[in-house]
Amino acid sequence: MERDTIGRPMEIMLVEDSLAAARLTMGALKNSGFQHRLTWLRDGREAMDFLHQTGRYVRAPQPDLVLLDLLLPEVDGWQILREIRSTPRFEGLAVVIMTSATESRDAVIPAELRVDGYLQKPINVDEFLQLLRTLKDLWAADMILPEDDRAGHESDAAEPDAAGAE
Repeated sequence: MERDTIGRPMEIMLVEDSLAAARLTMGALKNSGFQHRLTWLRDGREAMDFLHQTGRYVRAPQPDLVLLDLLLPEVDGWQILREIRSTPRFEGLAVVIMTSATESRDAVIPAELRVDGYLQKPINVDEFLQLLRTLKDLWAADMILPEDDRAGHESDAAEPDAAGAE
């Protein structure tokens, strides 16, 4: 997925059916200082439509990062991960799996379903920020970081609207 990330916010797709987990994740992003635009999707069907720019998401931006819960209604996170890794236009798309304490963080993931990181829910802000920094270092193009004089400036993340996407 060859995309220029210079001069624009990072596009983040959060796929999470739990309002509480979504709010914690959005709060961590808001306080991270990373410029970003976040779209929150509550089920796997919406996530597939967003990725493929179909239905009401025909004008959706392609994400730079997917934060993915595996246990979702409609289409589960495993199916979404398989779709991302088997579609050439999503090559290079970073995927971070979000797991709860009851889910196995060490689940066997086939090599072709490579993930770029894991986050245990509830989200630990320090762990999340370190993961974002690591992903930044792995990408060929840098995501935008705030200027020193913008420390404390609010990021572009906002509370979800009634439709679940912003």
